[in-house]
Amino acid sequence: MVKMHLFAESRWLAIVLWFFFFFLVASSTKTQARKIPRTTSNSSALGVQLQVTNHQRVVIDNGIIQVTFSSPDGEVIGIKYKEIDNLLEIANKEQNRGYWDVVWNRPGEHIIIDKLQATDFEIIMENEDQVEVSFSKKWRPSMDKFTVPLNIDKRYIVRRGSSGLYLYTILERLEGWPDVDMDQIRVVFKLQNAKFHFMAVSDDRQRIMPMPLDRITGQPLAYPEAVLLTNPINPKLRGEVDDKYQYSCEDKDNKVHGWISNDPPVGFWMITPSNEFRAGGPIKQDLTSHVGPVVLNMFTSTHYAGKDLNTKYRNGEPWKKVLGPAYVYLNSISPSEDPQALWQDAKEQMSIEVKRWPYNFPQSEDFPSSDQRGSVLGELRVRDRYISERLIYASYAYVGLAAPGDVGSWQMEAKGYQFWTQANKKGIFSIENVRAGKYSLYAWVPGIIGDYKYSVDIIIQPGSKIELGVLVYDPPRNGPTLWEIGIPDRTATEFYVPEAYPTLMNKLYTDLPTDKFRQYGLWEKYADLYPKNDVIYNVGVSNYNQDWFFAHVTREIGNRTYEATTWQIIFELDNVNPIGDYTLQVALASATHSELQVRVNAHRRLFTTGLIGKDNAIARHGIHGLYWLFSIQIPYFQLLEGNNTIYLTQKRSESPFQGIMYDYIRLEVPAET
Repeated sequence: MVKMHLFAESRWLAIVLWFFFFFLVASSTKTQARKIPRTTSNSSALGVQLQVTNHQRVVIDNGIIQVTFSSPDGEVIGIKYKEIDNLLEIANKEQNRGYWDVVWNRPGEHIIIDKLQATDFEIIMENEDQVEVSFSKKWRPSMDKFTVPLNIDKRYIVRRGSSGLYLYTILERLEGWPDVDMDQIRVVFKLQNAKFHFMAVSDDRQRIMPMPLDRITGQPLAYPEAVLLTNPINPKLRGEVDDKYQYSCEDKDNKVHGWISNDPPVGFWMITPSNEFRAGGPIKQDLTSHVGPVVLNMFTSTHYAGKDLNTKYRNGEPWKKVLGPAYVYLNSISPSEDPQALWQDAKEQMSIEVKRWPYNFPQSEDFPSSDQRGSVLGELRVRDRYISERLIYASYAYVGLAAPGDVGSWQMEAKGYQFWTQANKKGIFSIENVRAGKYSLYAWVPGIIGDYKYSVDIIIQPGSKIELGVLVYDPPRNGPTLWEIGIPDRTATEFYVPEAYPTLMNKLYTDLPTDKFRQYGLWEKYADLYPKNDVIYNVGVSNYNQDWFFAHVTREIGNRTYEATTWQIIFELDNVNPIGDYTLQVALASATHSELQVRVNAHRRLFTTGLIGKDNAIARHGIHGLYWLFSIQIPYFQLLEGNNTIYLTQKRSESPFQGIMYDYIRLEVPAET
């Protein structure tokens, strides 16, 4: 046992020294990473070979990578690359290395995890340029109760000269099939934990990660996924917190992430060139990579949304969706080279894959090529006469097509495809490569409250190009602004985020002030700052960057009991305008099992949201979840000349994780006729 521990420490010393070199080189502005050469011509690479064995194995080899699948299950059990016989964790059972799964349940019953094991194998395409194989299963009512009622077709593609594996799946339920909830659909790869220790999610979110054993020997914290590392193999990590949700990412930014091995220097990357098959729109957050080492691609999940995301299939509803293709990309360098080259190369490959989208090589007729798709162009402007007498550009608006629904329904939509773009400074947008179908056009504008929806549905046909011209968004507004708190950007980023507890830090975020909110346990800081009283915000005096806590949470009062908290906004009126109601616009960036109650001065409760929200963004280190907007009418007779107080009470108090995050608050005076 002593020898094993000494071996582990010496191995970790070598790893730490190698990655110290990584940081040293990456932080140097004078050193440039060598560009990793690529095969640019298929004719110069070896042809793709397919081997189907008698031992329930399917092997595809293109001379760069060799991928082994179980058959007919269709799980990825081996990936050979360079000097590594198998990048996947060989200590795991074969069905626990590379797989798809669905987390589902029948209404009112327990949750089941189905790994989508197939029953049939088929060669879809086989030549020297490309091999595509299918592992499928047709659902029958006679199947056991643990099998999700779906037809499954898992596809894998290896191409000549390609340093990776393309993967996608086609899921289908036919009309009349049983009612189910499908809360999560993903693909998972578990890598060799003896080799992959460095994880990269973005340019500034990269670090040496703990080992799986460190989580087992560590101290579980208040929220199940979080662990304090008390005796890690790498002693430099002692005292840090590990939680997979600290590495979550908005889908619009979640295009490449993965791991680096130090011996030999190899990168394993998940590249997602499009978000059309993901749920909840461009700013929905989800998991990326985490301790294991694990690499994920989350196609559907209720993370940062909860069951408000519509994952329910009822009344025999038919459904079919293609998830992917995504690309597992592998790269390597020599031990003497700058390891940062692996990350830079993965980003470059991601850009190449994005430009290639939609791919023209998948063989499924359910995946349309570019000539079978359409586009929508237009210009969005905002009409708010209290900002400008003229229409203003909807600068950098997010504009998207999603399933027909109510205003803002796109953020709860998980069943259909979504196509989003960001407009330019003048609000001009172009949504390309849209699948044929019926959509609503939605938008929201940074700096402007509310959601836009185009008045009629849009029908996309193959090859269509729809030009909408100038569209005008009239945001919620009943009068000029008296005062405002925050920035309407659907996050709580601008509010006061405290420093982490020194004993509960993730050191990655100590030097990243924009990501401070990802530290563990910040909700408990509220009681430290406000042990008896609550936030009091004086308009014109207070500063929301310092005086408005980022989350309106409960306060522990001992013995794991909690009390509701009431915040105050104090403001002055020179006179009260009796011509109409005042309007309090309250935009929320998140809500978790909460109820916001509003009252003014000494009057009784004016407004309540009722119980809302399940996004759990506070506990999972997100600075936002789902967006909520409430326009609250305040009768003029409830206001006073001189000082006034608006009371905001988060009423529900059974847990430390209940609470809301504000996005923006504005008081509007009655409009002059």
